[in-house]
Amino acid sequence: MLQILTPEGDLVGEPPVDVERTVSLYQQMIEARAYDRKGMALQKQGRLATYAPFEGQEAAQIGAAAPLGDDDWVVATYRDAALMWAQGYPWELLFLGRVGDERGGSPPDHVPVLPPSITVGGHMVHAVGLAWAARLLGEERIALTSFGDGATSEGDFHEAMNFAAVFDTPCVFLCQNNGYAISLPREAQTRSETIAIKADAYGVPGVQVDGNDLFAVVSAVTTARQSALAGAGPTLIEAVTYRLGPHTTADDPKRYRPDDEPDPWRERDPLVRARRYLEAADAWDEESERAATDRATETMDRAIELAEATPDTAPDHVFEGMFAEMPPHLRQQLGEARR
Repeated sequence: MLQILTPEGDLVGEPPVDVERTVSLYQQMIEARAYDRKGMALQKQGRLATYAPFEGQEAAQIGAAAPLGDDDWVVATYRDAALMWAQGYPWELLFLGRVGDERGGSPPDHVPVLPPSITVGGHMVHAVGLAWAARLLGEERIALTSFGDGATSEGDFHEAMNFAAVFDTPCVFLCQNNGYAISLPREAQTRSETIAIKADAYGVPGVQVDGNDLFAVVSAVTTARQSALAGAGPTLIEAVTYRLGPHTTADDPKRYRPDDEPDPWRERDPLVRARRYLEAADAWDEESERAATDRATETMDRAIELAEATPDTAPDHVFEGMFAEMPPHLRQQLGEARR
C-alpha cells in the first residue's frame, strides 16, 4: 500500500506537492467536512432528504481532484460531493439536489462533472464513454470515475474496466474502499486479496494507496492521469479508507459493526494527518485553523441559503427540459398545461 504521509504527519516518501499547495488542499478538506456535517445537521432538521455522509474520506476525494486538469471529466457517486465540488460543481447545487430538486443535477455548462450517480456502479460506463470520446476527438483530457468497494461487485464494473482496457481509453478508476457496501463488509463480497489486484484481469495497472493519506492519493492519481494522457489506457486505484458515519441517514451502522470499530480510524483522520504535517512545517497554527473553519461555515450557510431560495419550478419546466428546441407536439401540450 502506497503511503507518503503517516497518521502522525511524518513523511515516509517524497510529497507530490509543495507546502503552499498542501495548505490549499487542506483548506479544501476543511470546507468539505463543513459541507458534510452541515448536510447531516440539515437532514436531521428535515431540510434535506436522505443524506450520505463521507466524513473520513476527504483525502481520497480532494486528493483525487487535485491533479486533474480544468477539462477533465469527473463521474462520481452520491457520496462524492467533495470530489465533485473540487472540480467545479457548486455547493449550492449539491445541496439543491439533496433538497429533492432535480435542478441540483444540472451543473453549469463550464463544469465537466456529471450529476451524482445514485445507481451503484452504473456511472462507470459513462465515464469510459466520455474518455473514449475524448480520445477519438484528440482532446487532452481524461475521465476520472469514483465508486465504492460495493460497486466492484456489479457487472457495470467489469464492463467498464474491460472496455476501457481494450480500447485504451484515458480513464482513471478510483475505488474508495471504505470497508462496507451498506452493511456488507468488503471481505464478504469478494475473495480477491485487494480491490486493486482486480486490475490484473484486465491487463491494466492497479495500485492500492492509503486513502487517508492526501499525498498518496495525489501521487497515484497524478501518475494514472499522465499514463492515460500518454495513451497507455486506464488505471485502477484502490484508496483504502473508512466510512466513519452511517451509509446514509436512513442507516444504523450499530446493527452491523461494533461500536468501537471506527475508533482506530479516527486516529487516522485525514484532516488531522495533514494538519500535523503543516504545523511541523510552520505553515499552519490555531489561528489559521479557526479562520479556515469560520470561512467554511460561512460558505456552507450561504450555499444552503442559495439552495433554499431557488424559486419553485413552473409547469414549463417539465416540457423545456427534454429537447434543445421544443418540438410542435410539446409546444401544444405546454399551451394546454398553461391554460
